Amino acid sequence: MRRHILIVFGLFVLVVIAAAVYVGWPDTARLPIAAVEGKTPTISTPRVQTIPTIDVADAVGWPAGATPTPAPGLSVKAYATGLDHPRWLYRLPDGDVLVAETNSPPRGGGGIQNWVMKHLMGKAGAGAPSANRITLLRSTKGDGVADVKTVFMTGLDSPFGMTLFEGQLYIADTDALVRVPYTDGATAITAKPELVVKLPGGGNHWARNVIPAPDGRTLLVSVGSSTNIADDGIDAEQNRAAILQVWPKEKTFRIYAAGLRNPNGMALTKAGQLWTVVNERDMLGSDLAPDYLTQVEFGDHFGWPWYYWGGYPDARVQPDNPQLQQYSKRPDYALGPHVAALGLAFADGTKLGAAWSNGAFVGEHGSWNRKPVSGYKVVYIPFAANGFPTAGAKPIDVLTGFLDKDGKARGRPVGVIVDKDGGLLVADDVGNRVWRVSAR
Repeated sequence: MRRHILIVFGLFVLVVIAAAVYVGWPDTARLPIAAVEGKTPTISTPRVQTIPTIDVADAVGWPAGATPTPAPGLSVKAYATGLDHPRWLYRLPDGDVLVAETNSPPRGGGGIQNWVMKHLMGKAGAGAPSANRITLLRSTKGDGVADVKTVFMTGLDSPFGMTLFEGQLYIADTDALVRVPYTDGATAITAKPELVVKLPGGGNHWARNVIPAPDGRTLLVSVGSSTNIADDGIDAEQNRAAILQVWPKEKTFRIYAAGLRNPNGMALTKAGQLWTVVNERDMLGSDLAPDYLTQVEFGDHFGWPWYYWGGYPDARVQPDNPQLQQYSKRPDYALGPHVAALGLAFADGTKLGAAWSNGAFVGEHGSWNRKPVSGYKVVYIPFAANGFPTAGAKPIDVLTGFLDKDGKARGRPVGVIVDKDGGLLVADDVGNRVWRVSAR
């Protein structure tokens, strides 16, 4: 009798769980995405999920002759094709373009979480091993197409950010900042990379970026969190969810700004102000929390994991940290929930027309956990004369059409830069190409 009671009870529990899943999963957005964009987004009541909403667009690639859809007054064409998961771009002084062909390092361990992550990466077009390569692209005919494509550097470890600094090329691998000597006009580097500083590797956010700091003496390196909300404890997030300041000569670093779940694209304005785009936390529903674009100053803390959007508490994070709430900096501009904002470039040097001359371009890689999906496009945020986004402005679509009519991903935009002729280059890691946007 006792056995039968336990069986019936177990079946009852399963029915309750199934009913809860049916009612609350997947979570569907209740707000238009525009309501969660701009300087004052709507921050709704969180809908905490035990099972995340999963709605990633299947990667199918571009059919022959197809391109993304540019905004009115702009045109687009392929700058380079036949690449292997191009994620990040860097323009050299002579106008050549470096592209990091890269992917997540191998993920060890088993378990349901790792299985789900690998499955999602495969669906999203990121399941192949990393090429661990930097390729040089050169356009010699002035037609906006790279007619020279050559292997520039190999032997790296999931490379991402690249920058020239004092005669050296610095590369942000997933677990280290390294450098090699650079000569103007070089088409290949065979020197063994020199370690500058080790970076924390592993975990969910593998891509590291690097740019020169405003002081002209140091570098800034972005390192994303290992988990969603410090799920393995805050000690496992040491020197993560942060922007680090590196002294290249001394080979030392410190935390420049913290509480940034996954800062990726970083850029300086002409006035020398640091801005970054950040991927915020998951499993609070399809309306939370907004990814964002923000200015960053030394000593800033943006609240992660305890707070989001300048002080809203995440009750899932224990122990709590009430002392931090009043010091959690509110971001400057919301980009919408789960858009996966990765690329960032200011409009300086563009020749796309007056409408695109003072603002920031953002590559939105696209959501995996929102219904309906968000991102999967390049947007533009206009700036005012005060150096901040224009009051009341919403993101303006620059390049769309990465999703086909069936909602499948023909491409996914990542890094964005301005080329030597004033066009906008966009790395497309699913389409395995780089697009060039120009004035019509």
